[in-house]
Amino acid sequence: MSWQATRQVLDAGREHWQFGPIDLVLRAWGDAVSVERAQVAAWSRFQAILPELVGELAHLRSPVDRNLRVNGAVAQRMLAACRPFASDFITPMAAVAGSVADEICAFYVREPGVRRAYVNNGGDIALHLRDGETLSVGVINHPQRPQQVADVTISSDMPVRGVATSGWRGRSFSLGIADSVTVLAASGAAADAAATMIANAVNIEHPAIRRAPANTIKDDSDLCARLVTVDVPPLRAAEVRAALGAGASFARDWLASGQIHSAMLLLQGDHLAIAAQSGAQSGAQSGGAQSGAQFGAQSCLNRRFGRGVPDRLLPDQSIRLAS
Repeated sequence: MSWQATRQVLDAGREHWQFGPIDLVLRAWGDAVSVERAQVAAWSRFQAILPELVGELAHLRSPVDRNLRVNGAVAQRMLAACRPFASDFITPMAAVAGSVADEICAFYVREPGVRRAYVNNGGDIALHLRDGETLSVGVINHPQRPQQVADVTISSDMPVRGVATSGWRGRSFSLGIADSVTVLAASGAAADAAATMIANAVNIEHPAIRRAPANTIKDDSDLCARLVTVDVPPLRAAEVRAALGAGASFARDWLASGQIHSAMLLLQGDHLAIAAQSGAQSGAQSGGAQSGAQFGAQSCLNRRFGRGVPDRLLPDQSIRLAS
């Protein structure tokens, strides 16, 4: 393996850590000694994660079943996050980004002097919040042409320490047609796995939807020959509602089980919000969500579908954080 871990200081107290496909942006708040101590320990751990995962890659690309076993701490976290979904096809790779974020974020949790922190791994985020702290998570419409179209405020008293987004437009493959599915959950790993599976469930059969075997696009894909979405044409309103409804039904099951806290499903300007406070969903809104729609208990999702703002969100690498 020829990759080398790199570390760069960015603006506003952020750092960028990269090692092969692992691409983190992170920041911590607290007393300087505690933050530095956490950073040193986290950086040391970061440099060991990718070699560990590569050593178990064959198992991590295997379908999750009761017999699958892995060894490393991050690999075990990936497998644990995916096991609840094992009745459907899933591999531990569905939770790799969130699991890496959780692993690094744990070093900030261990330091009493660190008040809050985030680790953003390509859009899958682990959070640390001491009592009374909050973080605002913004969702942007395109990684290369960012415009923030939504934000969520997460407070320390919420059972949320992970945020993840998935959909067919992102860097990872999807079996479904969601523009994006954003999930709030107890950990980055749990949010990552759930977002992947809910995005897969946002789906309909349509002759103009283009799909291709995953391994014809990327030969080492863990999805092998399963058909992944390549292009989605403009759909009729009824078709959008049917696809969102299918995903919402799947999401409600995992909300009821406690696997997720809340979820937001978006497709061609319409949305469904699955909220933890009641398990209720908002109706699909043609042309975008209404301002101030609730996205889970105590968490206000503000959608900004104003003039000139695109009405689609992109999954993966499409979440940013503000203090």
